[in-house]
Amino acid sequence: MGETKLANFVLVYSGGSAGATEAERGKVMEAWGGWFGKLGDKVVDAGNPFGEHAKNISNGGAVHDGAIGTPATGYSIIKADSLNAAVDLAKGCPVLTSGGKITVYEVTPAM
Repeated sequence: MGETKLANFVLVYSGGSAGATEAERGKVMEAWGGWFGKLGDKVVDAGNPFGEHAKNISNGGAVHDGAIGTPATGYSIIKADSLNAAVDLAKGCPVLTSGGKITVYEVTPAM
């Protein structure tokens, strides 16, 4: 049997909280570290949070303040053998316990 081909999946986070106090932030960071530890070599890029300000650009170069749709708050990139497998891995993400949501996209290599 051949080896299962793994694809990269981008987890785009919306909402969630890093905690209001230093102690809360420490617990949140510990939870993220534990989750990444469980994922092990499936983590391609642990990612980072996004800043609160964004701009969007439309055809013709018109620039507007804010995100298009629900603002994203951060990202991670993981590898899995299917979209459903990536979703199962994402279900353990700490952003969910702080009220956040995750959109999972498969990366389709084009270049």
